[in-house]
Amino acid sequence: MELDPNEMGKVINRLKRAQGQLAGVVRMLEEGRDCEDVVMQLSAVSRALDKAGFAIIATGMKQCLIESDGKETLDVQKLEKMFLSLA
Repeated sequence: MELDPNEMGKVINRLKRAQGQLAGVVRMLEEGRDCEDVVMQLSAVSRALDKAGFAIIATGMKQCLIESDGKETLDVQKLEKMFLSLA
């Protein structure tokens, strides 16, 4: 199953932000920054990746659960929220 490119735009943006945050973590380590600052930034990267993963899962499930007439049977935002509550 291919994921809907229109739905993936937000996920791609989120992953690009995470990529920038990760580059920031590497830079902080190279500069010898304080451990607490590094861990805080690394935590932000981890959360961004988790949210992107859940969004991908939610979109895939949505596509699988659409009725044959095209009517949606699932609220993606609600499903994302449910997944995040399990994290």
